[in-house]
Amino acid sequence: MPGPQTSADPPTPGKALRHRLAELRGADLPARPLDARALAALAANPGCGRRALLDGAGVDKTALAESLGSPSGFGQSQFAFMRGNAFEARVKADGGAELLRLTHARVGGGPEPVPGESAVPDLSAAGPEGRSARTALALREATGAGGWTLLDHPMLALDVAGTPAFLEPDAVVVHPDGSWTVVEIKSFPMIDGSADAAKVGAAARQSAVYALALERVAQRMDPAPRVRHHVVLVCPKDFSNLPTASAIDVRKQLSVTRRQLARLTRVEDIAAELPEGTTFDVRRPADELAAAVEAVPATYAPECLSTCELAFHCRARARESGEVTSLGRAIRGELGGLTTIGEVLAAAAGSTGDPADPTVAALRRAAGLRREAVAGVGASGGAEC
Repeated sequence: MPGPQTSADPPTPGKALRHRLAELRGADLPARPLDARALAALAANPGCGRRALLDGAGVDKTALAESLGSPSGFGQSQFAFMRGNAFEARVKADGGAELLRLTHARVGGGPEPVPGESAVPDLSAAGPEGRSARTALALREATGAGGWTLLDHPMLALDVAGTPAFLEPDAVVVHPDGSWTVVEIKSFPMIDGSADAAKVGAAARQSAVYALALERVAQRMDPAPRVRHHVVLVCPKDFSNLPTASAIDVRKQLSVTRRQLARLTRVEDIAAELPEGTTFDVRRPADELAAAVEAVPATYAPECLSTCELAFHCRARARESGEVTSLGRAIRGELGGLTTIGEVLAAAAGSTGDPADPTVAALRRAAGLRREAVAGVGASGGAEC
């Protein structure tokens, strides 16, 4: 005889993980969605379990940092936000005629687009899952149509450490030859054909995340369309509000993003090591939140100050414990097995460390040179007196 039926099926691993992450975040709090900027920053520091878990659980890190007494300096001014929106609206006006013209001029992909003859499909749907499904359908239809199509703010899904992330690029262009191009619109100026290198680099890393998500959509089609590895960056020309564009090769950023996301410690493994009852509910007392945050290992580096809302908190903790990572990744890499500033100073002073270790030998040599320099300055100063 068949066994007794249970009242409910056992939870699947995916459902169990989502339930666990909701408990960590606060069951009645909405999850803060991951965006491309967060993923680019997450991929840049794959060893930080703290950020991986908090982002995977959808914790509002800005509110968490404020609760911990270390508010972040993140945020965009209302003026910059409005200026960016106004510029994007201008670029996409008239069915995206100017955007498509710039895209054709920079990367080609078919005959020159004719204003008014390009398609701009409606991508509205219920929820991010519905919008990502509607985007995938629109991409399939546009690829088969053989014309110019502009997808305005499509929704793409990307699996990150077992957690789905929904991404919204400024635009995706489908060319008549069936290839796809990511378009990123920024409000910083492009003067004499070039823009600020740091801002362009950040835009390239962000666009690479979109291109990676777009590749996932293409892989589910037969034959798979080509996702172009050149993205189109549209910016204001010189000191005007007129748009101009350049094509950026993001193959390097794509390779780095793939590798780093693949190396991310899975969120469920990090969550499984937490003490029972751990929560990052921002409504909890500050001391309880601090203990919860400290239960998750972090890998702080100065670069976190421009990419993570918890950077000030993690920097303070790293300095308190004397971690050499607070000095920067380059220095950390040069110090080998020495992980604290105390160990470095002791090795330089000769009280600890193996003299045969090249790192220890270099530190002692540097300390000796410093002593000689200080002694020389003292002697010359005394002679002048």
